[in-house]
Amino acid sequence: MKSLELKYLKELIEYRLDSYFGKENLMTKPNMPALSQWSLSIPSIIKEANLNDDEKLVLLLILCPHIESNLLDEVIKSKLESTGDFPQLGGVRGKNFRGFLPTGQTALFLLAGDNSKKRKEIQEIFNTGHFFEKNQILWLEDVPEGEPKMSGKIIISQEYAHLFIFGEPSRPKFSMKFPAQIIETEMEWEDLVLDEDTSKQIQEIKTWITHGNTLLNDWGMHKKIKPGFRVLFHGPPGTGKTLTAGLLGKHTGKDVFKIDLSMVVSKFIGETEKNLASLLSKAEKTDNILFFDEADALFGKRTSVRDAHDKYANQEVSYLLQRIEGYRGLVILASNLKNNIDEAFLRRFQSIVHFPLPKSAERLRLWKKAFPSKVRLHNDVNLSKNARNYELSGAEIMNVVQYSCLRALAANKKTIYQEYILSGIQREFQKSGKIMR
Repeated sequence: MKSLELKYLKELIEYRLDSYFGKENLMTKPNMPALSQWSLSIPSIIKEANLNDDEKLVLLLILCPHIESNLLDEVIKSKLESTGDFPQLGGVRGKNFRGFLPTGQTALFLLAGDNSKKRKEIQEIFNTGHFFEKNQILWLEDVPEGEPKMSGKIIISQEYAHLFIFGEPSRPKFSMKFPAQIIETEMEWEDLVLDEDTSKQIQEIKTWITHGNTLLNDWGMHKKIKPGFRVLFHGPPGTGKTLTAGLLGKHTGKDVFKIDLSMVVSKFIGETEKNLASLLSKAEKTDNILFFDEADALFGKRTSVRDAHDKYANQEVSYLLQRIEGYRGLVILASNLKNNIDEAFLRRFQSIVHFPLPKSAERLRLWKKAFPSKVRLHNDVNLSKNARNYELSGAEIMNVVQYSCLRALAANKKTIYQEYILSGIQREFQKSGKIMR
């Protein structure tokens, strides 16, 4: 049994074809069922948009091949006496999908017929600035130069098609168009050791993730503040910036996408902006978290203009600033040095969070949490002394613990000796060029 919305679409096509060919005993024009009666999962953005019946029909028309692939072909063939083309109905065949795919002309035929005033109204649905286009829900495919715009195929984004059918957003796949990988962690908040000020600021971010939509929509602040939330994490390597981003996603039910900047930044003029626009367009449909590690490469300071290249580079940074500012979700930029980020970005961050190197008390907590439960520490191990004497980041402490455990395994033991730990610390100091005292 067909759903109400597909039954309506079938009857509307039959009604329009019968009307066009002037057949007797015409059907009564069907009524569009309310969205609440549709069997599809309706995204909240669609529910809140107050779409008119024409807009709902366009949406239903392009969803149909994704839901019941043969419905349009069956209805059309049953009403047309020949299998030849019927140009007024529009439609094309895909490269892989050989069924009927609606075009703008299909929408014009079903909704306006020969009514020129109504045809203009329908074309507005596909114009730049319409709700569908602004939110990258559906649009018309570009047509060859000189051909009518409305002959273009109607395209619905794969993300929204998935959302309508399955009721949840699809995860974008890593590709040249979406150069981002999901950060996942098995650690919990209690495993993260931060100082008090940093912890308070992280709590503020968690509050925005939980209540941001309420603030913007229910409390009406969308008229006064920009959507989204922009955060800068800055501090030395290994102080918990990436782990914090992963935990924010894990405990708020959102994916955290770490952007591969090597695939975004390009030496070719215009390519960086194009790459970022494509990435953000896909990410916005998922309502997840974007994490730009080593963000200096993309959001670095603008320079004084000495030549055309400098001028273009500054324009590029300005574009990135505008695009990030319009992103509706949480964007986290991470940098080792706050001063490397352009001041125009800094002014627009809702939160700037410093991740300092851990102090002695915090290093002791890290040491105590770091060792696996299956090993024991020899009596000569003094974690308090190690924490007090050696300034290490959380990541460096974990490297020392890993080294010590491997030493124990190599010796076929389950005991960690101070000698192992000191050797590991020595190795970490050598990496950074520091002298161990």
